[in-house]
Amino acid sequence: MNTLYATLALFAILATGSLGVSAFAQEFVDAVTVATDQTSYANGDTITVTGTVREKLSGYDVTLQVIAANGNLVTAKQLPVSDDNTFGTDLTAGGPLWRSAGTYTVKVLYGTATRTAETTFEFGGSGESAPVRGLPKFNLANPEDGAVGYSIKGGKIVSITPDSSSKSLMVEIETTSDGQLKLQIPRSVLDARAGPDGQSGDDQSFFVTVDGQDVDFDETTTADDRTLTIPFEDGNTQIEIVGTYVVPEFGTIAVIVLAVAIVSIVAISSRSRLSILPKY
Repeated sequence: MNTLYATLALFAILATGSLGVSAFAQEFVDAVTVATDQTSYANGDTITVTGTVREKLSGYDVTLQVIAANGNLVTAKQLPVSDDNTFGTDLTAGGPLWRSAGTYTVKVLYGTATRTAETTFEFGGSGESAPVRGLPKFNLANPEDGAVGYSIKGGKIVSITPDSSSKSLMVEIETTSDGQLKLQIPRSVLDARAGPDGQSGDDQSFFVTVDGQDVDFDETTTADDRTLTIPFEDGNTQIEIVGTYVVPEFGTIAVIVLAVAIVSIVAISSRSRLSILPKY
């Protein structure tokens, strides 16, 4: 009988301990959360970080860290928790510590080591873009002509190929999400005009297709350039821009190669003219 009582007592102690451990673990589930407003960013973009705590602790701030794709710590902050149990901050993507391209991790800690959370985002790196290794660079027949400037959100540009027969540029892309492509195209490279030579007269609208389907797009023009903002969907692979004139000679291999760019739209200014690719 004593053995039976001892066994029952032992099971009771073990059960009580298990419940205690379970309750202790449950206490910190979702004790703190964190998120960013987008899943990918470009150099110079604003990253909005927000989060919540389940229980506000007196005298404690949230410790925030951003870890680069190469493992380096790029940002560390202490964030106060508001009366509604939320916290947040804005970060600027870029700077000498943000050179690495890839997946960045946002980590937060609140109070104790058990109150932690993290999220990730993609960043294209803050270093100057370089041509894709192993592919030919863009070469204009006339070195006086400008280079095509670009920015892209939701993917990367693989190449741009001119088609003299259709007077168009074929843009090959690889996507990571829905996004948009912004191209600043010198009129000396591609234009659409009403004149018989395709280079004179009043401006006409380009005809733009994404995977063969015509799409609406935004455009701004200057005397020297035409800037197009073209939306695309995740999974699209080809954008064609048809005009009335395309530069007839592009050197030995008719391909424009642009650098990888997984990030948000970069503002275009008339001063910089988005000369991301070097002139030749």
